[in-house]
Amino acid sequence: MSAAPTVVLVHGAFAESASWSGVIPRLSEKGISAIATPNPLRSVSSDAENVRRAVEAIDGPVLLVGHSYGGAVITEAAVDNPGVVGLVYVAAFAPDHGENALELTGKFPGSTLGETVRAYPLGDGTNDLFVDRELFPNQFAADVAPDEAAIQARTQRPIRDFALGEAQPAETPAWKSLPSWFIFGDADKNIPVEGLRFMAERAGGRTITEVAGASHSIMVSQPDAVVALIAEAVEHLTK
Repeated sequence: MSAAPTVVLVHGAFAESASWSGVIPRLSEKGISAIATPNPLRSVSSDAENVRRAVEAIDGPVLLVGHSYGGAVITEAAVDNPGVVGLVYVAAFAPDHGENALELTGKFPGSTLGETVRAYPLGDGTNDLFVDRELFPNQFAADVAPDEAAIQARTQRPIRDFALGEAQPAETPAWKSLPSWFIFGDADKNIPVEGLRFMAERAGGRTITEVAGASHSIMVSQPDAVVALIAEAVEHLTK
């Protein structure tokens, strides 16, 4: 029997590590060790390097779990990384070489995210993007309790526009060589559900779970479903 992997949770754009606060204690109750690592949201390349360092600090195998843009980050961080044994995508991008988050969002109709995003300039000619705080609850977390969604809106971490447009660096993304699992909601307003299905099926996800009525913030609104899938992945990797 293989050693049980440590779960490393990577948040996406317009979120932060506390978005996993409903997931971590539930994993702990199942005896699964998990940490949430900060994601700077500056570029796929540099954010992936941040995750690689987190993986290197862990003794034993690692299961990477990414939400939204965090999926692009774990896809890159796991390349040629012997510590990573599997990938879980939570309403997340699973890009192929040369693809980026903006391209994949627009590949299928239905996203209304662009209408809600606001920008402010950085000193290097790029911009930081955030979701309008008043529009955030409906756009990002429509099935989350209003008070909690309002806190999410005000604690969101902005993402540099370069990161969303950066082409996936690795010629062979990690989902082509590692087992993967996918979960997403059919009421996601950020990434169209057709796009999420496309990426999950293309990657050959071992389990693809669609949650009826779940928003993009599925790890907050449906932590039990997310934990069930992660636990399934851990069990598979421990056999």
